[in-house]
Amino acid sequence: MLDVIRLILLAGHILGLAAIVGAFFVQMRAKSGHATGVVLAGAITQVVTGLALVGVREAADLGVDNVKIAVKAVIAVVILVAAILGHLAAKRGRNVRPFFHAAGGLAIVNVLVAVLWP
Repeated sequence: MLDVIRLILLAGHILGLAAIVGAFFVQMRAKSGHATGVVLAGAITQVVTGLALVGVREAADLGVDNVKIAVKAVIAVVILVAAILGHLAAKRGRNVRPFFHAAGGLAIVNVLVAVLWP
């Protein structure tokens, strides 16, 4: 049963990543109209499912690299903060590009940490 939950959480985690990185790649050259709501939803999904994935791995007695998880969690929280600030800036009619690019770029860094860290 935990394996099914883990796979569902993993699918959600990948979809959250797709929301952030997909919006970033499509709109990275845009001057305005960035999809901050999509990035924010993806960031929230990433943090929630990431923490849940660690919990499920711990519950199933599977190994967890705590240092790697801590690095990924810090990056994920920074992405979430950038997404929140970008979304708030968009609601106020201000420039969202720095926040949008920070969230998208750091999401790519987090993917690289996940894949390349042994």
